[in-house]
Amino acid sequence: MSNYVIFTDSASDIKPEVLNKWEVPFINLTFRFEGDEKEYSNSEMSADVFYSKMRNGGIAKTSAINPETFSKAFEEILIKGTDILYLGFSSGLSTTFNSAKIAAQELLEKYPERKILCVDTLAASAGQGMLVYLAVEKKNSGASIEETAEYIEGIKLKLCHWFTVDDLVYLKRGGRISPTLAFVGNLLGIKPVLHVDNEGHLVNMFKVRGRKASIAALAEKFGELASDKKNGTVYISNGDCLNDVKLLEETLKNNYGAKVDIVTDVGPVIGAHSGPGTLALFFVGEER
Repeated sequence: MSNYVIFTDSASDIKPEVLNKWEVPFINLTFRFEGDEKEYSNSEMSADVFYSKMRNGGIAKTSAINPETFSKAFEEILIKGTDILYLGFSSGLSTTFNSAKIAAQELLEKYPERKILCVDTLAASAGQGMLVYLAVEKKNSGASIEETAEYIEGIKLKLCHWFTVDDLVYLKRGGRISPTLAFVGNLLGIKPVLHVDNEGHLVNMFKVRGRKASIAALAEKFGELASDKKNGTVYISNGDCLNDVKLLEETLKNNYGAKVDIVTDVGPVIGAHSGPGTLALFFVGEER
Protein backbone atom coordinates (compact mmCIF):
# COMPACT_ATOMS: atom_id res chain seq x y z
CA MET A 1 0.00 0.00 0.00
CA SER A 2 1.43 3.39 -1.03
CA ASN A 3 2.11 6.14 1.45
CA TYR A 4 -0.32 9.06 1.26
CA VAL A 5 -1.35 12.23 3.07
CA ILE A 6 -4.72 13.81 3.71
CA PHE A 7 -4.55 17.36 2.34
CA THR A 8 -7.06 20.19 2.80
CA ASP A 9 -7.48 23.97 2.67
CA SER A 10 -8.08 26.68 5.23
CA ALA A 11 -11.83 26.81 4.58
CA SER A 12 -11.99 23.83 6.96
CA ASP A 13 -11.57 26.32 9.85
CA ILE A 14 -9.47 23.83 11.80
CA LYS A 15 -6.59 25.60 13.54
CA PRO A 16 -3.17 25.07 11.92
CA GLU A 17 -1.75 23.52 15.07
CA VAL A 18 -4.55 20.93 15.06
CA LEU A 19 -4.03 20.11 11.38
CA ASN A 20 -0.31 19.76 12.08
CA LYS A 21 -1.11 17.37 14.92
CA TRP A 22 -3.28 15.36 12.53
CA GLU A 23 -0.37 15.46 10.02
CA VAL A 24 -2.59 17.17 7.45
CA PRO A 25 -0.88 19.70 5.17
CA PHE A 26 -3.13 22.52 4.00
CA ILE A 27 -3.22 25.53 1.74
CA ASN A 28 -4.58 28.98 2.57
CA LEU A 29 -7.39 30.88 0.95
CA THR A 30 -6.85 34.62 1.30
CA PHE A 31 -8.81 37.78 2.06
CA ARG A 32 -8.38 41.51 2.27
CA PHE A 33 -10.43 44.47 3.45
CA GLU A 34 -11.66 47.07 0.99
CA GLY A 35 -9.21 49.96 0.93
CA ASP A 36 -6.38 47.78 2.24
CA GLU A 37 -3.75 46.62 -0.25
CA LYS A 38 -2.50 43.79 1.96
CA GLU A 39 -3.87 40.30 1.37
CA TYR A 40 -4.02 38.00 4.40
CA SER A 41 -4.21 34.25 4.87
CA ASN A 42 -6.69 32.83 7.38
CA SER A 43 -4.03 32.44 10.06
CA GLU A 44 -2.52 35.91 9.68
CA MET A 45 -5.32 37.74 11.50
CA SER A 46 -6.98 36.58 14.72
CA ALA A 47 -10.74 36.11 14.75
CA ASP A 48 -11.34 38.87 17.29
CA VAL A 49 -9.40 41.40 15.19
CA PHE A 50 -11.12 40.28 11.97
CA TYR A 51 -14.62 40.53 13.40
CA SER A 52 -13.84 43.80 15.17
CA LYS A 53 -12.93 45.27 11.79
CA MET A 54 -16.22 43.97 10.35
CA ARG A 55 -18.23 45.42 13.23
CA ASN A 56 -16.56 48.75 12.57
CA GLY A 57 -17.74 48.73 8.96
CA GLY A 58 -14.91 46.87 7.25
CA ILE A 59 -15.90 44.91 4.16
CA ALA A 60 -13.84 41.77 3.64
CA LYS A 61 -13.30 40.24 0.20
CA THR A 62 -12.10 36.65 -0.23
CA SER A 63 -10.05 34.95 -2.93
CA ALA A 64 -10.08 31.33 -4.07
CA ILE A 65 -6.86 29.36 -4.57
CA ASN A 66 -5.59 29.21 -8.15
CA PRO A 67 -4.30 26.03 -9.87
CA GLU A 68 -0.68 27.24 -9.82
CA THR A 69 -0.69 27.53 -6.02
CA PHE A 70 -2.11 24.03 -5.68
CA SER A 71 0.40 22.67 -8.18
CA LYS A 72 3.34 23.99 -6.18
CA ALA A 73 1.98 22.62 -2.89
CA PHE A 74 1.07 19.23 -4.34
CA GLU A 75 4.38 18.78 -6.15
CA GLU A 76 6.36 19.26 -2.94
CA ILE A 77 4.60 16.12 -1.65
CA LEU A 78 4.67 14.09 -4.86
CA ILE A 79 8.43 14.40 -5.32
CA LYS A 80 8.84 12.62 -1.98
CA GLY A 81 7.03 9.59 -3.38
CA THR A 82 3.85 10.33 -1.41
CA ASP A 83 0.29 10.26 -2.79
CA ILE A 84 -2.37 12.85 -1.97
CA LEU A 85 -6.01 12.69 -0.92
CA TYR A 86 -7.33 16.25 -1.11
CA LEU A 87 -10.56 17.07 0.73
CA GLY A 88 -11.66 20.44 -0.59
CA PHE A 89 -13.96 23.37 0.12
CA SER A 90 -17.42 22.94 -1.40
CA SER A 91 -17.55 23.55 -5.14
CA GLY A 92 -20.96 25.08 -4.48
CA LEU A 93 -19.30 27.96 -2.62
CA SER A 94 -15.89 28.44 -4.26
CA THR A 95 -13.84 27.67 -7.35
CA THR A 96 -11.06 26.37 -5.08
CA PHE A 97 -11.92 22.68 -5.57
CA ASN A 98 -11.90 23.03 -9.36
CA SER A 99 -8.46 24.65 -9.17
CA ALA A 100 -7.20 21.64 -7.23
CA LYS A 101 -8.57 19.26 -9.88
CA ILE A 102 -6.87 21.20 -12.67
CA ALA A 103 -3.55 21.09 -10.80
CA ALA A 104 -3.96 17.37 -10.07
CA GLN A 105 -4.65 16.49 -13.71
CA GLU A 106 -1.56 18.39 -14.89
CA LEU A 107 0.71 16.90 -12.23
CA LEU A 108 -0.41 13.33 -12.90
CA GLU A 109 0.93 13.69 -16.43
CA LYS A 110 4.30 14.61 -14.92
CA TYR A 111 4.14 11.99 -12.12
CA PRO A 112 2.16 9.08 -13.66
CA GLU A 113 3.30 6.71 -10.91
CA ARG A 114 1.67 8.85 -8.19
CA LYS A 115 -1.97 9.28 -7.13
CA ILE A 116 -3.89 12.47 -6.42
CA LEU A 117 -7.50 11.86 -5.44
CA CYS A 118 -9.71 14.93 -5.01
CA VAL A 119 -12.94 14.77 -2.99
CA ASP A 120 -15.39 17.65 -3.17
CA THR A 121 -16.63 17.66 0.42
CA LEU A 122 -19.64 19.84 -0.50
CA ALA A 123 -18.92 21.18 2.98
CA ALA A 124 -17.68 24.35 4.62
CA SER A 125 -16.03 25.51 7.84
CA ALA A 126 -15.79 22.85 10.53
CA GLY A 127 -18.11 20.60 8.50
CA GLN A 128 -15.25 20.24 6.06
CA GLY A 129 -12.93 20.02 9.07
CA MET A 130 -14.89 17.11 10.52
CA LEU A 131 -14.61 15.21 7.24
CA VAL A 132 -10.86 15.78 7.37
CA TYR A 133 -10.79 14.36 10.91
CA LEU A 134 -12.85 11.32 9.88
CA ALA A 135 -10.50 10.74 6.94
CA VAL A 136 -7.48 10.89 9.25
CA GLU A 137 -9.12 8.35 11.56
CA LYS A 138 -9.84 6.08 8.60
CA LYS A 139 -6.27 6.40 7.31
CA ASN A 140 -4.85 5.66 10.75
CA SER A 141 -6.93 2.49 10.90
CA GLY A 142 -4.92 1.19 7.94
CA ALA A 143 -7.21 2.13 5.06
CA SER A 144 -5.71 2.72 1.62
CA ILE A 145 -6.07 6.04 -0.16
CA GLU A 146 -8.89 4.61 -2.28
CA GLU A 147 -10.69 3.18 0.74
CA THR A 148 -10.45 6.48 2.62
CA ALA A 149 -11.70 8.46 -0.38
CA GLU A 150 -14.61 6.05 -0.82
CA TYR A 151 -15.46 6.32 2.89
CA ILE A 152 -15.59 10.14 2.75
CA GLU A 153 -17.65 10.06 -0.45
CA GLY A 154 -20.08 7.76 1.35
CA ILE A 155 -20.45 9.86 4.49
CA LYS A 156 -20.19 13.44 3.24
CA LEU A 157 -23.91 13.85 2.53
CA LYS A 158 -24.63 12.78 6.10
CA LEU A 159 -22.50 15.60 7.53
CA CYS A 160 -25.06 18.10 8.83
CA HIS A 161 -24.30 21.84 8.77
CA TRP A 162 -26.76 24.05 10.67
CA PHE A 163 -26.02 27.65 11.46
CA THR A 164 -27.46 31.06 12.24
CA VAL A 165 -26.24 34.63 11.84
CA ASP A 166 -26.67 37.64 14.08
CA ASP A 167 -26.83 40.47 11.52
CA LEU A 168 -28.61 40.11 8.19
CA VAL A 169 -26.56 42.83 6.50
CA TYR A 170 -23.84 40.33 5.59
CA LEU A 171 -26.26 37.95 3.86
CA LYS A 172 -27.66 40.98 2.05
CA ARG A 173 -24.17 41.90 0.78
CA GLY A 174 -23.78 38.40 -0.60
CA GLY A 175 -27.11 38.62 -2.40
CA ARG A 176 -28.71 35.89 -0.31
CA ILE A 177 -31.51 38.12 0.98
CA SER A 178 -33.00 41.40 -0.25
CA PRO A 179 -32.08 44.78 1.28
CA THR A 180 -35.69 45.20 2.42
CA LEU A 181 -35.73 41.84 4.18
CA ALA A 182 -32.39 42.60 5.84
CA PHE A 183 -33.63 45.96 7.12
CA VAL A 184 -36.98 44.68 8.37
CA GLY A 185 -35.46 41.48 9.74
CA ASN A 186 -32.86 43.33 11.79
CA LEU A 187 -35.51 45.76 13.00
CA LEU A 188 -37.73 42.90 14.23
CA GLY A 189 -34.91 40.70 15.52
CA ILE A 190 -35.48 38.01 12.89
CA LYS A 191 -32.73 35.38 12.79
CA PRO A 192 -32.41 32.96 9.87
CA VAL A 193 -31.47 29.33 10.34
CA LEU A 194 -29.52 27.99 7.38
CA HIS A 195 -27.75 24.84 6.30
CA VAL A 196 -25.47 23.54 3.56
CA ASP A 197 -27.43 21.34 1.15
CA ASN A 198 -26.44 18.30 -0.91
CA GLU A 199 -25.08 20.54 -3.68
CA GLY A 200 -22.85 22.35 -1.19
CA HIS A 201 -24.82 25.61 -1.28
CA LEU A 202 -25.94 27.75 1.64
CA VAL A 203 -29.72 27.52 1.94
CA ASN A 204 -32.01 29.63 4.13
CA MET A 205 -34.30 27.06 5.79
CA PHE A 206 -36.50 29.05 8.18
CA LYS A 207 -36.55 32.13 10.41
CA VAL A 208 -37.14 32.62 14.13
CA ARG A 209 -37.40 35.71 16.28
CA GLY A 210 -34.50 36.39 18.63
CA ARG A 211 -31.01 35.06 19.12
CA LYS A 212 -31.89 32.56 21.86
CA ALA A 213 -34.60 31.09 19.66
CA SER A 214 -32.13 30.63 16.80
CA ILE A 215 -29.65 28.87 19.11
CA ALA A 216 -32.44 26.64 20.41
CA ALA A 217 -33.34 25.83 16.80
CA LEU A 218 -29.80 24.58 16.13
CA ALA A 219 -30.04 22.27 19.14
CA GLU A 220 -33.45 21.04 18.01
CA LYS A 221 -32.04 20.16 14.59
CA PHE A 222 -29.36 18.12 16.35
CA GLY A 223 -32.05 16.27 18.28
CA GLU A 224 -33.99 15.67 15.10
CA LEU A 225 -31.15 14.56 12.81
CA ALA A 226 -28.09 13.33 14.75
CA SER A 227 -27.50 9.61 14.31
CA ASP A 228 -25.62 9.22 17.61
CA LYS A 229 -26.60 11.95 20.04
CA LYS A 230 -24.49 10.86 23.01
CA ASN A 231 -21.30 9.56 21.40
CA GLY A 232 -21.18 11.11 17.92
CA THR A 233 -18.59 13.69 16.91
CA VAL A 234 -19.85 17.28 17.33
CA TYR A 235 -18.11 20.48 16.23
CA ILE A 236 -19.11 24.13 16.71
CA SER A 237 -17.77 27.10 14.76
CA ASN A 238 -18.32 30.69 15.85
CA GLY A 239 -17.79 34.22 14.62
CA ASP A 240 -16.52 35.76 17.85
CA CYS A 241 -19.55 34.82 19.97
CA LEU A 242 -18.20 32.49 22.66
CA ASN A 243 -21.07 33.15 25.10
CA ASP A 244 -23.46 31.77 22.49
CA VAL A 245 -21.18 28.77 22.02
CA LYS A 246 -21.47 28.05 25.75
CA LEU A 247 -25.25 28.28 25.61
CA LEU A 248 -25.41 25.88 22.66
CA GLU A 249 -22.98 23.46 24.34
CA GLU A 250 -25.04 23.47 27.54
CA THR A 251 -28.28 22.93 25.62
CA LEU A 252 -26.84 19.97 23.71
CA LYS A 253 -25.49 18.45 26.92
CA ASN A 254 -28.63 18.99 28.98
CA ASN A 255 -31.12 17.93 26.31
CA TYR A 256 -29.26 15.09 24.59
CA GLY A 257 -26.19 14.19 26.64
CA ALA A 258 -24.01 15.35 23.75
CA LYS A 259 -20.39 16.42 24.11
CA VAL A 260 -18.79 18.98 21.79
CA ASP A 261 -15.40 17.77 20.56
CA ILE A 262 -14.05 20.92 18.92
CA VAL A 263 -14.95 24.61 19.10
CA THR A 264 -13.29 26.64 16.37
CA ASP A 265 -13.49 30.07 14.80
CA VAL A 266 -15.44 30.75 11.65
CA GLY A 267 -12.51 31.93 9.58
CA PRO A 268 -12.45 34.95 7.27
CA VAL A 269 -13.28 32.92 4.15
CA ILE A 270 -16.71 32.05 5.57
CA GLY A 271 -17.02 34.92 8.03
CA ALA A 272 -16.66 37.55 5.31
CA HIS A 273 -20.05 36.41 4.00
CA SER A 274 -21.84 35.53 7.25
CA GLY A 275 -20.46 38.17 9.61
CA PRO A 276 -19.70 38.38 13.33
CA GLY A 277 -22.07 36.39 15.47
CA THR A 278 -22.23 33.43 13.10
CA LEU A 279 -22.86 30.23 15.06
CA ALA A 280 -22.62 26.86 13.34
CA LEU A 281 -23.21 23.29 14.49
CA PHE A 282 -21.84 20.18 12.74
CA PHE A 283 -22.62 16.50 13.30
CA VAL A 284 -23.27 13.26 11.44
CA GLY A 285 -26.92 12.41 10.75
CA GLU A 286 -28.87 10.04 8.55
CA GLU A 287 -28.94 12.83 5.94
CA ARG A 288 -28.05 16.51 5.71
